[in-house]
Amino acid sequence: DEALRELRGADLRDVRRRAIEHLNEFNISTTLVVTLKKGLNDSEVGDIIRYGLQQRAVRGVTFQPVQVAGRTEAFDPAKDRLTLSEVRRMIIEQSGIFQPEDIIPVPCHPDCLAMGYALKLGGQALPLTGMIDPQILLEGGRNTIVFEQDQTLKDQVFDLFSTAHSPESSALSLKNLLCCLPSVAVPEHIGYDNVFRVLIMQFLDPYNFDVRSVKKSCVHIAHPDGRIIPFDTYNLFYRDGREALLEELRAETGGLA
Repeated sequence: DEALRELRGADLRDVRRRAIEHLNEFNISTTLVVTLKKGLNDSEVGDIIRYGLQQRAVRGVTFQPVQVAGRTEAFDPAKDRLTLSEVRRMIIEQSGIFQPEDIIPVPCHPDCLAMGYALKLGGQALPLTGMIDPQILLEGGRNTIVFEQDQTLKDQVFDLFSTAHSPESSALSLKNLLCCLPSVAVPEHIGYDNVFRVLIMQFLDPYNFDVRSVKKSCVHIAHPDGRIIPFDTYNLFYRDGREALLEELRAETGGLA
């Protein structure tokens, strides 16, 4: 109640509970997206993951630490910021499921994205990421990932960590990955129902803005005029009419803003 009232302005527990019940009834895939604020709800990370695992329709949890944008009363970026690394550590320490090797940077944008995949079986989770040799996953620089050793595994790992999956392709990539790891027995009838992904999405604000990082964005928001906006800068520059205000300021200052 306290977290919802501060972050959303209302106690939304009942309406959210009923929504998830309906999603479960018809098995409509969904992801729980959590706005995470230090000292408010960052102690609930493990409980949220375990709750998601018990829901038939939930395919994962995405944690989004608060940034300096929008309604952030009494937010001091010098002491109230949650970093990607801190949230990763909370997932590991609180969930009782994921180990350090299970939550790794997403290759396309390691500055702002970290992810872990697991098999969801009967309300339990079998982490998969840590079963892959880390030398295969993240060796390289710039905007590319240099995979080594087995070519088939390279392709399947890259597919697995793509953030542009459809439900069907995600399940297929997961199954193909399992086929290439001899230490894992592939359960019968693996499908999208068995996919569970934990994702951390770190947004940028005036205090941690980095053009180099923005150029690596691989998750985007489609603008009504057809432009593709990087997710990590959307709240800062485009949400709630900010872009129009910036254009007005540019006009008033002769383009200096």
